[in-house]
Amino acid sequence: MFWATSPASYHTGSPARERVLPTGAMHLAIRLGGGPLRLFDNAGDADGQSVGHAVAGGARSGPYIRDVSEPVLSVGVLFRHGVSGMLVGVPAGDLAGRHTPLDDLWGASARELRDRLAEAGSPERALDLFEMWLAGRLPQVRGLHPAVAHALERFVVTSDVREVVRQTGYSHRRFVAVFREAVGLTPKVYCRVIRLQRALRVMAQGRAASLTDASLAAGYCDQAHLTREFRDLAGVTPAEYRRAAPRQLHHVPIHGA
Repeated sequence: MFWATSPASYHTGSPARERVLPTGAMHLAIRLGGGPLRLFDNAGDADGQSVGHAVAGGARSGPYIRDVSEPVLSVGVLFRHGVSGMLVGVPAGDLAGRHTPLDDLWGASARELRDRLAEAGSPERALDLFEMWLAGRLPQVRGLHPAVAHALERFVVTSDVREVVRQTGYSHRRFVAVFREAVGLTPKVYCRVIRLQRALRVMAQGRAASLTDASLAAGYCDQAHLTREFRDLAGVTPAEYRRAAPRQLHHVPIHGA
């Protein structure tokens, strides 16, 4: 899924930081103006660290906090599960849980890409160029491992990792290694993140629904189970998430930052 943000899309008075929740997938993001992306270890971190203008964000099992105080034009892509490592050229497992400068992965090609996108003239044109650039890498891509493809399809409807492994015919250890190389997360952690995604969608669609109803609809045992998983994976409780009233599902404003 490709996306673009422009200074015009920022809202006056918005917090200077936001908490970005895990999606279970990897993304690329390229800032075409302003300073580099700045991340913070926690809400109390005053300084943070810069990670570059073009980065690969690996699959995560927890949130990260980023600076959104400077409106800039940016483009990016959230990869389909399992194909990110193939397009980037590095196993997804090697990039999981962190942001890696694209310069470190693609060298001069990353700088050339950013320069071309910056000269595009509009977010729409920049997205077209970005998509064509990635498409140009496809001939170098090998197919997704059949066991991983099967698991990704099954994990949409089940979190029974043991049964899915049995269906693939692989040993548990071998399957976990193959899956993590392709996706960046272990099957168990991936299923937890996918269940969190269901909870976020349920909460967004039925804002008046009780958290108990939302937890059951998303596949949790009860509200307490939802709260534990939410706090562990998102860094906030479901109630805190609702009070923050995020405009986008995975981007939670940090008020007072």
